[in-house]
Amino acid sequence: MSTPNKRLPKPVGLAVVAIVVLALVAGLGLGAKKAYDAVLGAPDYSGLGSGSVVVQVHSGDSSKTVGQSLLDVDVVKSVKAFTKAAKANSSYRRLQPGYYQLNQRMAAKNAVDWLLDGKHRKRGRVTIPEGTPLTGVIDRLVKGTELKKADIEAALANPAVLGLPSYAGGKAEGFLFPATYDIDPGSQAVDALQQMTQKFSEIAGGLDLTGTATKVHITPYEAVIVASLIEKETAQPAERAKVARVVYNRLKQGMRLQFDSPLQYVLPQRKGRLSLDDLKLDSPYNTYKVKGLPPTPIDSPGEAALDAALHPATGNWLYFVTIDKQGHSLFTNDYQAFLTAKAKAQREGVY
Repeated sequence: MSTPNKRLPKPVGLAVVAIVVLALVAGLGLGAKKAYDAVLGAPDYSGLGSGSVVVQVHSGDSSKTVGQSLLDVDVVKSVKAFTKAAKANSSYRRLQPGYYQLNQRMAAKNAVDWLLDGKHRKRGRVTIPEGTPLTGVIDRLVKGTELKKADIEAALANPAVLGLPSYAGGKAEGFLFPATYDIDPGSQAVDALQQMTQKFSEIAGGLDLTGTATKVHITPYEAVIVASLIEKETAQPAERAKVARVVYNRLKQGMRLQFDSPLQYVLPQRKGRLSLDDLKLDSPYNTYKVKGLPPTPIDSPGEAALDAALHPATGNWLYFVTIDKQGHSLFTNDYQAFLTAKAKAQREGVY
């Protein structure tokens, strides 16, 4: 006779199954979690990683697109881990396009934090002071960015792409506006130069340079030339409009400007005081020999100098001379008073 099969009571059977399942889970432990992550989860690194890579975030990139860019250079372990971390950070929507320097094999959360903290955005920052000539602008771009001098000069040789105003006549001198610029890695020379000409156009528009120049009976280009002279001829903000008036008074009377600054512009090296031989130099920038304005601006004038050129002070001055080491000048229409003040300043070592 066969022995009848004995079955456990149903509740007992279910309990045994549950115990077996729990034992399996406990036994598999971390291995089960890794298997789950590999199939259904979001593989992720831990910590801050090591090494260094630069990643570009484009305008309009989704978190998935950014995550893929990071995955491609092994910053994060999975796109999903990055998108989850981005979604969990309410500040992520403020991520700016640009270049970022990150480590490889970072936890996705840390990668998101680094993208947002501003410290890891890689950029070249260049400051162009008022009164910087074109050669100085080039030097500052080379020093402060990854741009090469040859590439900058090549861009300048193709003025049609620079965004210059029509009255610039294809000449960049005077129109690379003095300001601070962020130049992202990978930028082309023409991109950096366009930032500067666009800034000039913005400022010129605010001043109504074209319309106001007509009221002063000069061309817009001449206004920029005069502003560039103002930058070099006085260090005192209150005297800018007076210098402009001296320029216009001398031009109106057919007098030579006899300014040092245009001649300094073409000399191989700037001098503290011009020599008699310097004053004999055959150059359109030698306003001791040639009547009228120099043929081009001699530097990049700022907004205040442009405004002074457009709004000259009222006065009959024909001469001015620096009279102290703070850069203050005496303005007069008396030539003898000018000579007396000049001799005194030289005796006192003002210049």
